Amino acid sequence: MTFSIHGLAVSRGIAIGRAVLVASSRADVAHYFIDAEKTADEVQRVRLARNAVTDEISRVQRDLPKEAPHELAALLDVQLMLLQDEQLISGVKHWINDRHYNAEWALTTQFEVIARQFDEMEDEYLRERKADLEQVVERILRAMKGAGSPVQPPAQGAGRKAQQQDLLLEDSLDVPLVLVAHDISPADMLQFKQSLFVGFATDVGGKTSHTAIVARSMDIPAVVGARSASQLIKQDDWVIIDGDAGVLIVDPSPIILAEYAFKQRQGELERERLNRLRHTPAITLDGQRVDLLANIEMPADTLGAVATGAVGVGLFRSEFLFMGRSGKLPDEEEQYQAYRQAIDGMQGLPVTIRTVDIGSDKPLDRLGKAQDTHLNPALGLRAIRWSLADPPMFLTQLRAILRAAAHGQVNLLVPMLAHVSEIRQTVALIDHARAQLDTKGVAYGPVKLGAMIEIPAAALMIKVFLKHFDFLSLGTNDLIQYTLAIDRADESVAHLYDPCHPAVLRLVADTIAECQAHDKPVSVCGEMAGDVSMTRLLLGLGLRCFSMHPSQILAVKQQVLRADASKLQAWAQEVISSDDPAARLVAS
Repeated sequence: MTFSIHGLAVSRGIAIGRAVLVASSRADVAHYFIDAEKTADEVQRVRLARNAVTDEISRVQRDLPKEAPHELAALLDVQLMLLQDEQLISGVKHWINDRHYNAEWALTTQFEVIARQFDEMEDEYLRERKADLEQVVERILRAMKGAGSPVQPPAQGAGRKAQQQDLLLEDSLDVPLVLVAHDISPADMLQFKQSLFVGFATDVGGKTSHTAIVARSMDIPAVVGARSASQLIKQDDWVIIDGDAGVLIVDPSPIILAEYAFKQRQGELERERLNRLRHTPAITLDGQRVDLLANIEMPADTLGAVATGAVGVGLFRSEFLFMGRSGKLPDEEEQYQAYRQAIDGMQGLPVTIRTVDIGSDKPLDRLGKAQDTHLNPALGLRAIRWSLADPPMFLTQLRAILRAAAHGQVNLLVPMLAHVSEIRQTVALIDHARAQLDTKGVAYGPVKLGAMIEIPAAALMIKVFLKHFDFLSLGTNDLIQYTLAIDRADESVAHLYDPCHPAVLRLVADTIAECQAHDKPVSVCGEMAGDVSMTRLLLGLGLRCFSMHPSQILAVKQQVLRADASKLQAWAQEVISSDDPAARLVAS
């Protein structure tokens, strides 16, 4: 029966496919298709891992002391029984043989199927056996990881061919797949950049949570904050993700399916039309040049930035180099190579590298437990606060960035500054990093130093910042969050997250105006920059540098090409001075 689930639209477009449910704890499991001739090998991998776990548990059972609690022996019996469960074994074989899932994916998929059945049981004792099954599955996964290298996943984009298949062919092995989860961390989202999913949905999250931001960088339809989606949607259900309306349609009828397939094709045609603007300079009707820069997470993202006509990188989120590493931070050489790869990838265009912005919804593995104790991680030890609290780590990153600057135009951007003392400490550490490189005789290049304006305190003391920095960058995601006291990752208050709030717009307008008065470059690198509904307003306020995900550049460029910036100035002032700027924007 067809039903809809409403959430928050965070990445536009239509995705249609079968649901793959992934628990947060297993989001890092590899997901890829295998060749038909490899299915027997994958089944064998699962069989060997299961046998190894069976032997391990049996050995523990044999070695139990006589005084061991009876409950422990009973638990081991249950786990041995689950290891031989026919539904688990046959289900895994089905996903491997019939759907060509790799072994790990097949195992976790079948676990989700059986776990749902446990949840629906009335008997409390039986419901609690789900935890035992989960332990068994985790043991098998660990055994597979230690039993040699699995079949390598296909190259990035290989799963995209599924989009061209007939959506009504239920038995097709190339049917598109959509990911459904309670939550997905930003680090796990990076893994999905190389995956075969054509869209995703999560129960939690906000429009500017970093999971949503990475989704937009992947340029796939996504809906977050869909509350109980992962409970209501079953494994392998047909799902439509409407990233424009923020709606999930489950088990759609053939008529609905055909309607959305048509919308999907229309979206693809619109993208093709926008692609014609790739090499067109972003110049307004009155002849004013506008720089459209790219936000990236990893060095390889520069390929997409160049392909869409970005004139540089306005924000390299360096923290993604630090994630998904079990707490082992990248050393100086690894960081240097990554930054140099990004510089080389931009082919002589400028690259702005933001120092690590860890914390809040981007915790490091090694910090996870400590951060869980914070009442509000968004107000805790994050971004520059964390960097200044760990000088050796910060100096390592600064040296890597300075070394990379010898190979191209590099701007160094510091996040979440609010105090003059923080500015002085940061500048002192940059000087110290240069001195360390001088002592070692290591070459490095010049960098322009910039600050993120993302705390109201920084926006209100903008003249002080302009004394210390070569340029400023408005991080509107956090600026809105801190101005309105809204946790941007919390879907329960998402309706209060308002880029058009008069206070937010006043801070943005004043920052741009002060930078113009002092002849200092300023950009907007938050999600506001890629929102086409805000382009004309920002142009009217005097902004001439926008930084956004590569997937958003062409749509914003279209707005720039249609705008007369000089005529927008008076209108923009009227909008930000009104009691309801959002209504004025819609009316215009």
